[in-house]
Amino acid sequence: MDSSYVVVPALIVLVGALIAWLSARRILLLRRKNYPMWRKTTECIVLLPIALLAVAVAGNSGLDARAFLGSGPPGAMYLVDGHKMRIECTGSGSPTIVLDAGLGNDGLIWGGIQPVLAKTTRICSYDRAGFGWSDPLPFPRYADRIAEELHGLLTAAQIEGPIVLMGHSIAGLYIRDYAGRYPASVAGLIFVDGSVPLPSVNRVVPRIDAREASPRIETLLEQAAFHLGLPRLLGACPGSFPGFGHRAAIPRIEGLCHEHFDAYASEWENFDRSNIEAAKSGSYGALPILIFSRDTADRVWNQGQEELKKLSTCSRRIIARDSTHYIQLDRSELVEREASLFIEQIRGKAPAPIDYQSTTTK
Repeated sequence: MDSSYVVVPALIVLVGALIAWLSARRILLLRRKNYPMWRKTTECIVLLPIALLAVAVAGNSGLDARAFLGSGPPGAMYLVDGHKMRIECTGSGSPTIVLDAGLGNDGLIWGGIQPVLAKTTRICSYDRAGFGWSDPLPFPRYADRIAEELHGLLTAAQIEGPIVLMGHSIAGLYIRDYAGRYPASVAGLIFVDGSVPLPSVNRVVPRIDAREASPRIETLLEQAAFHLGLPRLLGACPGSFPGFGHRAAIPRIEGLCHEHFDAYASEWENFDRSNIEAAKSGSYGALPILIFSRDTADRVWNQGQEELKKLSTCSRRIIARDSTHYIQLDRSELVEREASLFIEQIRGKAPAPIDYQSTTTK
């Protein structure tokens, strides 16, 4: 855990307390001064908001630091290439579902559906390098390297096949790459509005352009926001997401309240390379594939989601009605129901689908 997320807020608390104390002291001293009433009133009007703002900033930063300090990583930490990575496994049974989050999220984004799917089989969520509690790993960040790191983490955690990979957004590229590199251990793929290696299809967030803004300035601004506790205050921590109430009340959750600009930027800057590497994985024969797509009229995005069905003769696509890009949050009950059925079909305990290559809306 980055000590700066404790040291810097501590300094903010001290400075804020000092500013508030000096402002209050000055307001009290004004009573004894033989100043005109207009001057006393003006100074009080200026100093009182300053004191209140200093108290608010110091208090919020202090509470955020306490939350950060008190948030032990759920799950376990393992060394991968000499760096710590976090993974949390719950439930039992085979195959094991491995959850991979989208760009900008850590494994806690799955906190709503993981306990439900754990009733069906063993399920593991993890933080990619540089997100959540996982240490940063060498740059650049692209699909081949990320797949290798996940394989190293699963090996270290003694999670053997068969596994079913479930990837959201950009992780759709990563799970394809993994399945191409380690096919013997993969029993199925589940895409949750997954990115597709087609031009202009998967631009779900703005491209970072070094010519438009200095990465150093971006980093400093983001770090300042996190040290001040603004993301938590604005509801950007995983504890704010639907489905988290059952497992993690603040201050246990850290998640998005840890700045991860470098990892985010590197994955996005290598997006095209990851596209190429994922596309090389080709088709997967009769590998079971389940595709969840958001409910959108975007023709290009729908085209890309339809392309995913070509990866296997045993693929199906479900459009989640009234959903955004975060289907696991908007339509968690659909993901839980269909993914559980998908696992039972792989086990041979439920009838195989009769509508392979279909697209349905549910």
